[in-house]
Amino acid sequence: MSETTITLTLREALGAYVRNLRESGQTSVRLSAEAKRAFIALTSPASKTPVAAPAPTASPVQRTTPAPTPQVSAPASARTSSPTPVRAPRPEATPLPARFTGVEAPPIEIIGSTRIEKLANLAEKVKPCQLCPHLAATRTQTVFGVGNPEAKLMFVGEAPGADEDKQGEPFVGAAGQLLTKMIAAMGLSREQVYIANVLKCRPDMPKGSTGNRKPTPAEMHTCLPYLLAQIEIIQPTLMVALGATAVEGLFGPFQQGTSIGRLRGKFMDFRGTPVMPTYHPSYLLRNQSILEKRKVWEDLLMAMEKLELPISEKQRNYFLSKS
Repeated sequence: MSETTITLTLREALGAYVRNLRESGQTSVRLSAEAKRAFIALTSPASKTPVAAPAPTASPVQRTTPAPTPQVSAPASARTSSPTPVRAPRPEATPLPARFTGVEAPPIEIIGSTRIEKLANLAEKVKPCQLCPHLAATRTQTVFGVGNPEAKLMFVGEAPGADEDKQGEPFVGAAGQLLTKMIAAMGLSREQVYIANVLKCRPDMPKGSTGNRKPTPAEMHTCLPYLLAQIEIIQPTLMVALGATAVEGLFGPFQQGTSIGRLRGKFMDFRGTPVMPTYHPSYLLRNQSILEKRKVWEDLLMAMEKLELPISEKQRNYFLSKS
């Protein structure tokens, strides 16, 4: 493989990495002096020794100021000496532009004398919400929450999908049907627990595309006060966070090396309320091995024990491989 091909591959990888950061909502990146020199060397015109390019004489780029976009097309002399002209993708400037940077929601006044009245009043506040204009413009309706206002157990997901957007209720699609079965396996019903999402609007999708996308940190930060108000009203004894995005919505972005696989199976503390992180039901729809089902079930067994719910021997042995 030639040096030019290697450089192009690295550029493409860098471009893909930056796009992933932007799509996840990250608005800036930090570069050490050594990384800046390597970045400039990588994005400079093609040369025989691109990695060993000299350090730039310009002053380092400030994090608060977008870096100039370097030229990536080779000069005429370089093109004539190379049998295959290379056009690398233009690298993103730093800090990365964000489509929506989030806003601070105004304080939410909880009105009502009972939990039912308070939740109903809060739901009316959520319905006309325009804090995320791009979501308000594309949603069918807001998706507030469903279940028992006196619930001891609360399930928290990430955001409504297409089915939830149509019906106005969280977890009604394929993943929701599986969640209902999981709740039933615990000896409970949807009417006995409370189910809500971090986001109350379905994340918008590009025109003509299907499926659902992950909420950005900015969107979750903006909508979080509504979920906090729900938690304050319901005052659950325990919460189950369904999936990595729900955990991030409650606790903030993961640190490097952290994953839902490493967090699950251990209680976290959210403002005095224990939270059991586990896989999202959609994960089990994609990974239907008995081993993965058992992992989630063990998380739910721990939640049941914490809530002092009755657990039969049959329940304890769910999803254990038969020898």
